[in-house]
Parts: sequence; structure tokens; C-alpha cells
Amino acid sequence: MTIPETEARVTEEFSMFDDWMDKYNYLIELGKSLPEIDEQYKTDQYIITGCQSKVWLHAAYREGKVHYSADSDAIITKGIVSILIRVLSGHSPDEILKADLAFLDGIGLREHLSPTRSNGLSAMIKQMKLYAQVFKMKHSQG
Repeated sequence: MTIPETEARVTEEFSMFDDWMDKYNYLIELGKSLPEIDEQYKTDQYIITGCQSKVWLHAAYREGKVHYSADSDAIITKGIVSILIRVLSGHSPDEILKADLAFLDGIGLREHLSPTRSNGLSAMIKQMKLYAQVFKMKHSQG
């Protein structure tokens, strides 16, 4: 699935809920379904700065695609990062860098997050795109 197709699917899933408490519960469920990150990546080196809670993010580059794994000590934050991984993981660096992620506003996520969580969301996106940029530069030099 392309990034826009996955964004549309996530938007559709969130549109099933009218109430933001239901959407938060869905975020919690998404967080619970996030695959475990390898323990070797749960170190300070992989913590995203700018998040109030701890978020560990790792990226690997395989066959021209970036694959992310993450974890958080806060369940809603874990749900948020699981959405980002679902949308961005398994795509080329160029696709990730071009993704505008406007669907996050479309589902109302940014406006319903506390300022600290919203800053954390921005920090997660920034770090994911930074990984993509590094992989692009590293692997385009041949």
C-alpha cells in the first residue's frame, strides 16, 4: 500500500468513532498491537528528544526501504507512534520525505493532543524523516 492509501485507511478507521474518548481508546489499542522493539534499541541513543514520555525509535534500511520499530512508556504515545510506523515503515526514503502526513490533522489528532504530546508527535515525525534523509544520502552515493 502507498503512503496516501495507508493514510486514507487510518482516516477511515478514525471516522468510525464520533467521540474523542473512543478515538483515544482506539489509539491505546493500536499501541498495544505495536510489535515489540528489540531491547538493544531501548537505550538513550534511540530516545526521541522533545517527547515528554520516553519514545524509542529505531530505523533499519533493507532493500531500498526504511523499516521502523518503536516503543514508549506512555500508552497513548505508543499508539501515536504505531500510526506513524504503519504509514511510513516499508517505504523508500523519498516516499517518506515527500509524505505530508496531513491526515493527522484530518483525523483531528493534533488538535486533540495536549501541547506536550503534540510537540512529541512533531518530534517523532522529524526523527523518522531524519532517518529517511540519512538513508537516502548514505545509499545514493553508490
